[in-house]
Amino acid sequence: MFSIISHRPESIKNDLLSGLTVALALVPEAVAFAILAHLHPLTGLYAAFTVGLIAAIVGGRPGMISGATGAIAVVVGTLVLQHGQEYLFAAVMMMGLIQIIFGILKMGKFIRLVPHPVFLGFVNGLALVILIAQFEHFKVPGPNDTHEWITGSALYIMIILIVLTMAIIQLLPRFTKAVPSTLAAIIVGTLLVIGLNLDTRTVADMASIKGVFPPFHLPEVDLSWEAFKIVFPYAIVMALVGLIESLLTLNLVDELTETTGHPNRECIGQGVANTVTGMFSGMGGCAMVGQSIINIKSGGRSRLSGISASIFLLIFILYASSLIEVIPIAVLVGVMFMVVIGTFEWGSLRLLGKIPITDWLIIVAVTAITVISDNLALAVIIGVILSALVFAWEHAKHIDAEVRIDRMGNKVYEITGPLFFASISNFQEIFTPREDTDDVVVDFKNSRIADHSAIEAIDKLADRYDRAGKRLHIKHLSKECRVLLKKAGPLVEVNVVEDPDYHVAADNVADKVNSGLNLK
Repeated sequence: MFSIISHRPESIKNDLLSGLTVALALVPEAVAFAILAHLHPLTGLYAAFTVGLIAAIVGGRPGMISGATGAIAVVVGTLVLQHGQEYLFAAVMMMGLIQIIFGILKMGKFIRLVPHPVFLGFVNGLALVILIAQFEHFKVPGPNDTHEWITGSALYIMIILIVLTMAIIQLLPRFTKAVPSTLAAIIVGTLLVIGLNLDTRTVADMASIKGVFPPFHLPEVDLSWEAFKIVFPYAIVMALVGLIESLLTLNLVDELTETTGHPNRECIGQGVANTVTGMFSGMGGCAMVGQSIINIKSGGRSRLSGISASIFLLIFILYASSLIEVIPIAVLVGVMFMVVIGTFEWGSLRLLGKIPITDWLIIVAVTAITVISDNLALAVIIGVILSALVFAWEHAKHIDAEVRIDRMGNKVYEITGPLFFASISNFQEIFTPREDTDDVVVDFKNSRIADHSAIEAIDKLADRYDRAGKRLHIKHLSKECRVLLKKAGPLVEVNVVEDPDYHVAADNVADKVNSGLNLK
């Protein structure tokens, strides 16, 4: 898990070749994301190098690729337009510090709260976002800063190159796995365009990638409260977006490799990477789903693959920009089309009728929100909220009671199921105070009081029986429940041996218990 290089020569070769493949595919994406954020293309390339290198070394998931991403670019565009790139660099550094704090506090484990339907929606939505982004390459600049769809021979050449690239990626592994099929497709497509002198757009048509080693540069921002108020809100959003995308990508790579990453270490790794890249003129970033899948499919497994991808990218910037700039855009579009096919969970389309309709609707909702908003964090957060509401609604129906008459002639309600905010309405409907015996027993032995709303429901029940002139006896509540009860407190029958011991989601419970408050 934590070794940099595998001890098997074949694995080292696979990591190096997959790193080269990833580096070639990183170039147009990093350039495009920088332009999207209203920055110089080198700002995106510098981020791809520094974030990718440091996250590969320090992060918690070998084989995962990090760099400049569209999710971060969408967030920072407004900041750059309103305040300039110096404030961006400051926000990136603060973003990294926040992510480090998340990791130190071990908050990466909360990614487990993301239900599988939300994860499927995230993956499908991201695949569609990648797909839609590729169609921008079918446009060329027009008059008055507009973009027009390409037509005629240029369109036919592009389609042929895309189909050829996809065919090589799909079919070559059937004959040999000595070279990653994606790398072979890029080389063959590029040589074909050069050899036949085909007129098609290349990386050079997007921007020049020639540059110097990322320069050390502390953000030129005043250390004032006003500057903090500008930077901090963006830093928080960037940190959350970056961690959500990174940790979900970690889960995806875990599935693909059948291994287990370390979420908390990944939070720290992403944080260190972003803190450093903010000092080296980078736009910030996080884990990249598409590039990580390219790496895994190309045979990259260890940290060496991510490290080599970053180093190859730096070599391109410093020495080999002229070679990289001749790569046809159509070839890279074909690569990304195959990433889309590999990313999309096609099995989720067959789940309708096989899983609860609510789960299927959550998959669709998260996918749609991801595509419409282009905000992966927002889609995941909404998906988690929807899942929580569905969970609460379903469990609210599980509250029930077995009603009987005991040997003393008293009516006994034996409650079954969790009592919490969503089930209190059903809980109240179980009881009929005016029709019950003078003495009524409510037994919570087979139930659990989950939150403060449940405590209030018990107090309300006591009030109902009091108004009806009946005596209520409550059995088997935990000491935390007894502490929080107001009206029903004196009605609780304490049994030290049988009463359960669990905590209730309410404020200051421990303080009240420790103070020795006792209701009998």
